[in-house]
Amino acid sequence: MRVVSWNINSINARYDRFLNWMEEHQPDIVCLQELKTEGDAFPHDELAQMGYWAEIHGQKSYNGVAIIARAPFSDVQRNMNDGVDDDQARLISGRVHGVHVICVYVPNGHNRESDKWPYKLEWYARLRRWLDAHCDAQEPTVLCGDFNIAPEDRDVHDPADWADGVLCHPQGRAALQSIVDWGFVDTWRALHPDAEQYTWWDYRAMGFQKNNGLRIDMVYATETLAEMADEAHVDLDERRGDRPSDHAPIWTDFDWPC
Repeated sequence: MRVVSWNINSINARYDRFLNWMEEHQPDIVCLQELKTEGDAFPHDELAQMGYWAEIHGQKSYNGVAIIARAPFSDVQRNMNDGVDDDQARLISGRVHGVHVICVYVPNGHNRESDKWPYKLEWYARLRRWLDAHCDAQEPTVLCGDFNIAPEDRDVHDPADWADGVLCHPQGRAALQSIVDWGFVDTWRALHPDAEQYTWWDYRAMGFQKNNGLRIDMVYATETLAEMADEAHVDLDERRGDRPSDHAPIWTDFDWPC
């Protein structure tokens, strides 16, 4: 079972690239972030022709998440529905192939002087409460997404340059760790304990060409599933070429029936 996470950075801008990539790689489960559409422009019909079902939680021009699989999802939830007045489309979940699939697009935080920084930290706290209330760490679960935090300095090309920024700040890392502590394993790191690999590179200043990146996209899995992970990969080829997303697709393969 191949589980993919990809911040597509606008499905409209990457429409053909996305469909070509799906046709070539034939993944089993895909979690997309930053759709930047409410849904009318999402390729439901094209995916159906390939044998996929898709559930999306869209938002015009910003945010938006989707889960895609080779069978229909059950128990689909959009957003955390925790009583907080928050209309940003950042979470969708459902069950398929015996796995609870959660896709998130965590707020970036902008800068620590803005109101978007406390929003990011509180969003993480809400996610932990949502996991406590609605999920079971003993159930096979994947949590995929753009977490907008590099877990450790080895996940950053130039740690000193990013040290106090919103993608590496200790408060942000502690917030991400609280999610991991709920019961998740970082599958890429478990399979590549000593490697340095990034998933996001700034469009500016030739970030990708200089490999000046950060690993901020992850496929987390509960222990039941993580122990069946046998390969993890970052698709650098999809970050190349004409008008790519600033994120590369990442995936983990599990020895799991689907």
